[in-house]
Amino acid sequence: MQSTTPRPLSLLVLGGTRFVGRTLVEAALAEGHQVTLFNRGRTAPGLFPEAEVETVVGDRTADLSALHGRHWDAVVDVAGYEPEVVRRSVTALGGSAGRYVFVSSLSVLADQSTVQDEDGEVLVLDENVLPHQLYGARKAACERIVLDAYGERAAVVRPGMIVGPYDTTDRFPYWPRRFRRGGRVLLPGDPGDPAQFIDVRDLAGWILGCVTAQRAGIHNVTGRTLPFGEFFATCRELVNPSAEPVWLSSEQLLNAGLDPWMGVPMWIADPACAAINRVDVSRALAAGLTLRPLGETIADTLAWDTARGGPTAGSEGLSAAEEERLLRELA
Repeated sequence: MQSTTPRPLSLLVLGGTRFVGRTLVEAALAEGHQVTLFNRGRTAPGLFPEAEVETVVGDRTADLSALHGRHWDAVVDVAGYEPEVVRRSVTALGGSAGRYVFVSSLSVLADQSTVQDEDGEVLVLDENVLPHQLYGARKAACERIVLDAYGERAAVVRPGMIVGPYDTTDRFPYWPRRFRRGGRVLLPGDPGDPAQFIDVRDLAGWILGCVTAQRAGIHNVTGRTLPFGEFFATCRELVNPSAEPVWLSSEQLLNAGLDPWMGVPMWIADPACAAINRVDVSRALAAGLTLRPLGETIADTLAWDTARGGPTAGSEGLSAAEEERLLRELA
């Protein structure tokens, strides 16, 4: 009788030791797959023992010859930002990988003021692109290179804000840590404002599924939209019910000179980005995207943040002194 157990797959991960990459590798190893990393060996070298993960040291911007003559079931590109670098990778690996999974970004969307799905217009990398759109335009150009080269063997994953353990941005980790400290907690905007994000472990599971389930095409991969108030209420209930929420409106914060793009962690008050937290993810959900409970993400992120000792001084999402000033002047 033929076994129905899926065979282990061989994966080449470009990058693989930062936030998304390390979580993806951990998920792949847990499922018994064989993983090769290709990176410069500068970020967290030795993160994965050689007995578990093969690491090939090299610089994809200049030379991928160390990978020549080998074959993998799929390459997962978690660190492609520059079109010419991605083109070099696609060309070098054209005969070496059965599939190509490119991790892109919702920043590719040309219109973030209205709700978009995967068929929305994307930014064009040309002389007219604005400086703040360069990242998205470059990612959009990378997407096209991968899709043109691999066709039906290509998957493009467009995450939104990624949260969870090992998130060093301090956008999401700030909040459970802040509620734990207690006292008056500045909450930005309105309780009904939309929030949208995805736990890095759910994203990693989706990326891995693009290989194991042979998913192809473009998918927006982020969480369901929820009210800001629900997120904060869950933080408070789970971490410190005695904390005192104090809402300050977006108008108040803007008048106080705060940056409308996360001048307070996770708060977005730029009209041009009014729908960035309402992106349509129905295609990914229909194709099997699973999302863990919010409380689990909050608890696990707080545990990781506590174990690391919090962010380095000066890199917290909102300093205690600045929060105190805003509450004193505006509340």
